Amino acid sequence: MSEEETTPGTEPDRGRNGIQVIERAAKILRSLKEDQSGMSLGQIAEAVSLPRSTVQRIVGALQKERLVISGANGGKLRLGPELSALAEAARYNIVECCRLHLTELSQATGETADLSVLRGPAMIFLDQVPGTHRLRTVSSVGEAFPLTTTANGLACLALLDDTTARELALTEWNRQGIKRDLSAFMETLAEVRKTGLAYDLDEHTRGISAIGFAFRDWSGDIHSISVPVPSTRFKEIRPKVEATLRLTAKHVERMMEQDRQVIAP
Repeated sequence: MSEEETTPGTEPDRGRNGIQVIERAAKILRSLKEDQSGMSLGQIAEAVSLPRSTVQRIVGALQKERLVISGANGGKLRLGPELSALAEAARYNIVECCRLHLTELSQATGETADLSVLRGPAMIFLDQVPGTHRLRTVSSVGEAFPLTTTANGLACLALLDDTTARELALTEWNRQGIKRDLSAFMETLAEVRKTGLAYDLDEHTRGISAIGFAFRDWSGDIHSISVPVPSTRFKEIRPKVEATLRLTAKHVERMMEQDRQVIAP
């Protein structure tokens, strides 16, 4: 028997089994990352092409470490808070990376520039550079905004597959107790995918309109950079904001691509 050949129970055999478990756990975590609305054990098993019993065993271990949590009343599984803590410990900081782009965007348009991230059922504001006008829009860092009535939310939903975007939209509407035309909404997302820009025309907050685009960072998280504008001057400034956002989107994508190359194995 050569050194690479092993029988069950030997040290190399257990080592390979351990690596296999890690690989499977990573697949499960990535599948949950892709589906922000949460997944059942059966859905995870189908997504990663593993037996349900195997998935259940690995998920159980991940839950003990708070890497995976279940929703209220034993609902769908989601990524857990320990992953956020690990991400915070990483040196990569999207706010630092995008701060210059927000500043230049604000200086070029005179308007406020926002950075937000898609987190489960909401957009969370991470950073903001105020505009130079006396009448300007202000949001607090850490504030949560809805997905279906904001420019940044629509931009991020457009980066998801239709099934996930549809489920997130319906969940939001059900939570708010409202009814909307789902077909028309999905057509709006298709238009956002085609143009690269999403719009909020007085829909989320009366008197405020906004334009935004979305992008994935090197880890796959979806972020948005948006420009909210008092609706009284939106028509006048809209062409300039659109052009500047498109230029910013190119710069951000180039930055993300450089980051991906740096961290690639």
